Amino acid sequence: MYDLAIIGGGPAGVAAGVYAARKRLKTIFITETIGGQSMDSTEIQNWIGTQKISGLELAKSFEAHLKAYAADIVDIKLGVRVDRVQKTASGFMVYTDKNTFGALAVLVASGGVRRKLTVPGAQEFENKGVTYCASCDGLLFAGQDVAVVGGGNAGFETAAQLLAYAKSVTLVHRSGEFSKADKATVDAVMAYPNFKALTNTEPVEVKGGGINGPNFVGALAVKNSATGAVQEIPVNGVFVEVGMLPTTNLVKELVELDQYGRIVVDAKNQRTSLDGVWAAGDCTDELYHQNNIAAGDGVKALEDIYFWLKRQ
Repeated sequence: MYDLAIIGGGPAGVAAGVYAARKRLKTIFITETIGGQSMDSTEIQNWIGTQKISGLELAKSFEAHLKAYAADIVDIKLGVRVDRVQKTASGFMVYTDKNTFGALAVLVASGGVRRKLTVPGAQEFENKGVTYCASCDGLLFAGQDVAVVGGGNAGFETAAQLLAYAKSVTLVHRSGEFSKADKATVDAVMAYPNFKALTNTEPVEVKGGGINGPNFVGALAVKNSATGAVQEIPVNGVFVEVGMLPTTNLVKELVELDQYGRIVVDAKNQRTSLDGVWAAGDCTDELYHQNNIAAGDGVKALEDIYFWLKRQ
């Protein structure tokens, strides 16, 4: 029986893992990969203490830091998927695709997955112009017209990346303002002459027939919610940044979730509705989701877990 099971290898989980090791809590650390959503980023400029770092480099740094302290305290299980967590008389059982582990306490830092575009043509043209990873596929569209769907931080960061080599970038945003994006990033992107933003606008269909052939994206049809007008934007790539779906099915029968499927937590200590279970990072209902915040929340949770365990 472990003291603690940490589920997830993003900044929240890794930060908690490092603190667990230093506090000598016998911990099982379970994750499919280490790094979280940041692995898709080519350049991260807001990770405190590091001016610039790629997502891959940050993930390697996470893993190295965790392993440096793990020793015989933190048992790291990489490449393992957690299917569900069950309450028992003595604590919790964590069921994975490989083994089952027992723990007195659980920290869920399982993050989320990218939300898909669901309009007609989106699935048909996925990986044929519709993409969810600018750092993976962006260079394939060098010198071409592309669209970005989503006006949050991720949308503008994707646009900024694409502007380095695309012929033009059109950002499609359903709201009238960019309230979920950092103003400095918005201002920097809006200054590009080959950038255009369409507000109060939503995609309605992805169409084929572009310069890459009939089986690839050729246009994005969009509708203005204020006027009802529909127009087609000639583009060869559609980069989708419309948010995340929290990975919370593993505890959906165990703790309270909000209307979006996120784990409801007490922001003071990251506790969930069930005693003995904490959550941190993108899987929670916290208002802001960023690397530094997730790491801090992971540490906050671990501090509370430590004292909770001492009282048991």
